[in-house]
Amino acid sequence: MQQSSIKNYEFETGVYRPPSEGGSASLFLRMTRNCPWNHCTFCAMYKSEKFELRNPEDIIQNINVMHDIYLQLKEISLKQGQAGIFSNQTFSQFLKKTPELYFHQGISMLFNWLAVEGKTVFLQDADSLIMKTDHMIQVLKHLKTTFPTIQRITSYSRSRTIVRKPEADLEKIRKAGLDRLHIELATGDAALLKKVKKGATPEDHVKGGQKAMKAGFQVSEYWMPGLGGKTLSKDHALNTAQILHQINPHYIRSRPFTPRPGTILYEKASRNELERMTPKEQLLEIRQTLEPLNITSRVCFDHAGNHWTAPDGRLLLSQSYEGYQFPEEKENLLGLIEKGIGHYS
Repeated sequence: MQQSSIKNYEFETGVYRPPSEGGSASLFLRMTRNCPWNHCTFCAMYKSEKFELRNPEDIIQNINVMHDIYLQLKEISLKQGQAGIFSNQTFSQFLKKTPELYFHQGISMLFNWLAVEGKTVFLQDADSLIMKTDHMIQVLKHLKTTFPTIQRITSYSRSRTIVRKPEADLEKIRKAGLDRLHIELATGDAALLKKVKKGATPEDHVKGGQKAMKAGFQVSEYWMPGLGGKTLSKDHALNTAQILHQINPHYIRSRPFTPRPGTILYEKASRNELERMTPKEQLLEIRQTLEPLNITSRVCFDHAGNHWTAPDGRLLLSQSYEGYQFPEEKENLLGLIEKGIGHYS
């Protein structure tokens, strides 16, 4: 194998992804750069960056580069007598021949993905569905043809983008290989959505979620306990429950609100102008959201922000990516939340 130049191995990788995609060692393929909305007052991601659509030809070239790396790793593995299996020894040998890749942002991600046989892919950044439909389909088809081991492809998307996308286009994208959409609901309360500049209404969330479900996507809706503070807690909880009930997504994922540096809400918190909730108040709000739900979703707490503890000092709620299946595990989950409320009393 000849010494390679970095120019031959350029592929672009973003920073952000859902915990479930990192935990499953997904490949991160950057379809767009940053966020097309980027006004949410609670979000610190992409704030200093400009949104850009990537050219599908450039994305396809990135896929080809990663496949070339795969072929060279396979060649090394065979020469090492490892029958095409990738080990740390395989990766070390490759980096000796391509030292310029040692500090590449995405090389460890690519190695990890190939080591587990390349099963899942996450399309970055914040809203891949905003791409032209034919461009997305072109990339998806090439990706699946190039790496036939892929079993699942997922992406972030905004409710408003899904609302604007024709149903026929959503179905075409789904059939081309995109399996799951991660959608940030944040809240189902109209006043709070406006206050945090979410750029969506409750109606947008319902229509977007229902359209995604109808098109055949697995849907993960993310809500933010504590986002409304004490004053808006009840409206936040009950109106969010109404939206989730109407969508009945495959997954509901809790992302408790925390002021992040670089956001408007963090600046307010620094000036003591932000109403914060205690752990007990957060759990009371979560109970208020979950109690009325008559759904078949999995409710998940797969994020470090869900850090409430039980009386024995362990995590109160499972951080499994599959969460608690409703309605079968609803009473069990509510019981755990009750224990947590008692613990923090």
